[in-house]
Amino acid sequence: HEVGIEGQSSQQALEKLTFEGAVTRYPEGLPDDVAKTLRHELGLIESLEYAPYFLTVNSIVAFARSRGILCQGRGSAANSAVCFVLGITSIDPGRNDLLFERFVSQERKEPPDIDVDFEHERREEVLQYLYDKYGRERAGMTGVVITYRSRSAVRDVGKALGFSLDRVDALAKQVDGHAVDDLLPQRCREVGIDPETPLGQRLVYLVNELLGFPRHLSQHVGGMVMTQGPLCELAPIENAAMPGRTVIEWDKNDLDELGILKVDCLALGMLTAIRKCFDLIRQHHGRDLTLATVPAEDPVVYDMICEADTIGVFQIESRAQISMLPRLRPRCYYDLVIEVAIVRPGPIQGDMVHPYLRRRCGEEVPEYPSEAIRQVLHKTLGVPLFQEQAMRLAVVAAGFTPGEADQLRRAMGAWRKTGVIEKFRVKLMEGMKANGLPDKFAEQVFHQIKGFGEYGFPESHAASFALLVYVSAWLKRYYPAAFCASLINSQPMGFYAPAQLIRDARDHDVEVLPADVNESGWDCGMQSVECRVQSEEIADLKNEFPSPLSQISNLKSQITPHSTLCTLHSDLPCLSPAPSPQPLVPSLRLGLRLISGLPESAARAIEEARKTGRFTSLDDFVRRTGLGQPIVAKLAQADCFGSLELDRRKALWQALGQEKKKQPRPLFENVEEEEPAAELPAMSLPEQVFADYRTLGLSLKAHPISFFRQELQELRVTPAKRLLDMPDGRFLRVAGIILLRQRPSTAKGITFVTMEDETGIVNLVVKQQIWEQFYTVARKSAAWIVHGRLERREKVIHVLVSRIEDLSAKIGDLRTKSRDFR
Repeated sequence: HEVGIEGQSSQQALEKLTFEGAVTRYPEGLPDDVAKTLRHELGLIESLEYAPYFLTVNSIVAFARSRGILCQGRGSAANSAVCFVLGITSIDPGRNDLLFERFVSQERKEPPDIDVDFEHERREEVLQYLYDKYGRERAGMTGVVITYRSRSAVRDVGKALGFSLDRVDALAKQVDGHAVDDLLPQRCREVGIDPETPLGQRLVYLVNELLGFPRHLSQHVGGMVMTQGPLCELAPIENAAMPGRTVIEWDKNDLDELGILKVDCLALGMLTAIRKCFDLIRQHHGRDLTLATVPAEDPVVYDMICEADTIGVFQIESRAQISMLPRLRPRCYYDLVIEVAIVRPGPIQGDMVHPYLRRRCGEEVPEYPSEAIRQVLHKTLGVPLFQEQAMRLAVVAAGFTPGEADQLRRAMGAWRKTGVIEKFRVKLMEGMKANGLPDKFAEQVFHQIKGFGEYGFPESHAASFALLVYVSAWLKRYYPAAFCASLINSQPMGFYAPAQLIRDARDHDVEVLPADVNESGWDCGMQSVECRVQSEEIADLKNEFPSPLSQISNLKSQITPHSTLCTLHSDLPCLSPAPSPQPLVPSLRLGLRLISGLPESAARAIEEARKTGRFTSLDDFVRRTGLGQPIVAKLAQADCFGSLELDRRKALWQALGQEKKKQPRPLFENVEEEEPAAELPAMSLPEQVFADYRTLGLSLKAHPISFFRQELQELRVTPAKRLLDMPDGRFLRVAGIILLRQRPSTAKGITFVTMEDETGIVNLVVKQQIWEQFYTVARKSAAWIVHGRLERREKVIHVLVSRIEDLSAKIGDLRTKSRDFR
C-alpha cells in the first residue's frame, strides 16, 4: 500500500494530511468536537494499522481531482470524519450523526471498505493510474461469480439439448430477464417448442434447476486490490476481456474472508453529468461551482422537488420516487436522505413506508417502548429505515453484542439470498422478550428487519447520494439548459431518453435549437441568443408540449421561472440566489451525437474544419471536412444543413451527388459542371417529424401521436392533459408512445409503465394478470392504446390498465425504444 511521506511513518503522514484537510474543511476554525472525533478515529486507525490503506485511497482521490475527474466516496466511509477532511467523502458525519464504528470497529476487526464513485466516462483513467503506479504484478481487479438467470439458463440448456438456435434465442427473449415464472411452458409454445414432449419437459426442468447456479467468473464492477508483494503469490490472475485489465480469480467475498483490503472504484453517470454541467455554467455564466459550493438548503429547490418536478434528477426521477415526493414533501437535506432510502425493497417489504408517512403528516403519533429505542428511532419517527438502525435495535432491544449485530448486517447485505435473516429470528424474539418488550412490538421489529433482506440502504450511503440529489435538483432549477445538455452528453444514464429530457427542458423555458453543421459539435452545447419574448410560433409549439409532470400536480405553475429568464416575466418575483440575470439567454443546441450511426470522429472533423470559418455550401462542407458520402447523407437525413438553406431532401439529393463528382472523368476534367438545382417537393410536417425520429430519436417540430389525434378521438381516446380534470374512478382510453417499463421485485408482479402523447405523460399500472394476457404487446410494442380506470392518490394520477392494444403500426420504425427496468 501507499508509503508515508519521506521521513515519516504512514500514521504520521495520515495525521498530517488529516489536519491540513481540516483547515480547508473548517476555514473558520476547527470545532473542539470535530478535533476530538478526528483524534479518536486516528487512534483507532493506528491501533488497527490501517493508515497505509487510508493513504492509498487518498492518493487515488487526489489523482482524480488533479485530472479534473469528479469523485465522491460513499457507503460506510461517509461515517468517517477523517475521510471527510481528506476530501474522500463529501458528507460531514458529525452533522448527520453517523457513527465511525459502522465503518471501522476495534471489536469487529473487519477491514475498512471505502467505495469511491468516479465519473463513468473517465473511471478507466483512474484504473490505469493504479496499474501504472503499482504495476500489474501488484494491482488487479477482484472477480465476481456470475450465476444463472433465466435467459442465460434458457440459452445454455436449449443449446445443450439440441434445440435450434433461432428457437432458443426467441425463447430467451420471451422470458423475464431475472427469474423464470410458472408460464415458461406457455412461452415455449409461443416459439414452437412443445413443453409436453420429453425434451420439452427436460428443458423446463433444467432451466429452473440452473437458476442461481454459478455460471462463470467475471470482473467486479470496481473492486481493486493493491498489495505490497506480488499478487500472483496470493491468488491466480487472468487477463480480463477488456484490454489493459487483469483480474484476480477470486470472488470479492473471498477477499473479505482473508482480510485483504480493497478499494471499490465505481462509475457513476450523474457525476459525469454534474461535472459537465459545472463546465457549461463556468463557460456561459461565468460561475465556478463545485459540490461543496452549490448553495445549500434553497427552499425554491425543495419547492420543485415537492412538486415531483424531478425528471433527470439523481435517484428521485423513477416512477416510485415521483409518486412518493408529493407525499413525503422533503424540506431539508435529511428529508432527502430519507427519500433516497425509503423507496427501496427493504422498507417496502418491511411495511415501514406508510407508518412513516402517517407519522410525518401528524396522523399517527410515534410510540417508543423505551428511551434506548427512542434514541435509535427518533430521527425516523419510530420506523427503522436504515441498516444502522436495525443493527442498533438488535443491540438495545434484543441484547445482541456488536459482533452479533455485525453478523446481522452481513445478513441484510446478502439481500439476493432469501431466508438468510430468518436464522436470527429466535435470538431476536427471545432477546426482546427478555428485555420486557411486548410480543407485538417484537414481531413488528423482526418483520421490519426481515424486510432489509430484500435490500435496504445504510444511512451513510443514503446521505452521500442525497448530496447528489440536491446538487442535481439545484442545477435543474437554476440552469435547466446546461443541466439538460449535460444529461444528454452523459448518456447512457438515468431513466429517460434524450427526447423526454429535451421535452422537459422546453417545459422549463429552455429554447432548444436543432442540430446544424455550422453550429453543433459532437456534444449538445449552449448558444447565447438575444433575450426576447418568444415568438407566436414557438409559443404554439410549447402549447403542444405542456409539462410531462402535470399529471402529478397542478401546482407546477406556482414555481417561479429560471432566474435568467426573469426579465421576460417582470411580474413574477425572482427567488433564485443566483446572480442577476444576464442580457443573453443561453439556448440548448442539439449535438451531432444524437444522429443514429454517426461516428464521433465525423463530428470532430466538422468541428476542426469549422475553425477556419463557417461552411457556405454543401460542396464547401465536403471539401473542407473530407467526409464521405455515407456520412454526409446521414447528416442530410438528420436535417443538419439548415444554415445552408438546404432542407432535408435538397441536402440528401446533393449529398448523393457528391460521390458522382468524385468519379474520375479525364475527358471532362477541365469542364466546369454546373448541376441544375433539383425542384424537389417539400416534405409535409408528418414526414419531417417521422424523419426526425428515425434519425435523431426525437423531433422539435411536433409529436408523432398528434397526427393520429382525429382518428384517436373517433376511438374515444382521451389526451393525457385532460386526465387532470377527470374524477377518480372514470373509465377511459389513452394512447401514446411507451417511454418506460419498470417492474420492481417488490411490486407483486405489477409493471409500471410511462406513456407519452403530444399533450403530456400518462402513468400506467399493469397488474400481472393483464400483463400476461397481453404479454407480446405489453413487452414489445412501442405504442399502445390502453383501456383502464383513472385513479387519484394524493396528487398522483395513474390509470389502472384493463386492456392493451397495439398502436405500433401507426408510428412505423421510429427510434422510440422504451427504457425497461427491474
